[in-house]
Amino acid sequence: MSAENTNTAEQDAMAAEWAAALAESKSAEPASEIAAEQVAPASFANFTPTAGGGAGNDINMILDIPVQLSVELGRTRIPIKHILQLAQGSVVELDALAGEPMDVLVNGYLIAQGEVVVVNDKFGIRLTDIVTPSERMRRLSKG
Repeated sequence: MSAENTNTAEQDAMAAEWAAALAESKSAEPASEIAAEQVAPASFANFTPTAGGGAGNDINMILDIPVQLSVELGRTRIPIKHILQLAQGSVVELDALAGEPMDVLVNGYLIAQGEVVVVNDKFGIRLTDIVTPSERMRRLSKG
């Protein structure tokens, strides 16, 4: 048997299986009749807070989860050919203006803005504006 005949025979067998499965599903009871018979109201257990509990304990469960906090000086878009030409001493112009507040991001989402400070010979940021929770939600829904 040639490869072409084998492929045709396999395709015919597969088509027959699909046709049988389709015929079987059409002969079964309609889903609406099955669903109507099996519907029952759900019951849920009442949850009570544990001793010394409350909403405070709920947030304590997530307080130790690490997140990525980053401060963004600015951004720019440049073609790859310019990236390949970069060398020590090259200057890349960013879209932020000198003296403009920097964005503070947590896991890539803006949460605040601030200004650069030096603390013990290390850079830091003094927060000058915190994004309100409602504004954060509005920005999340846009993205």
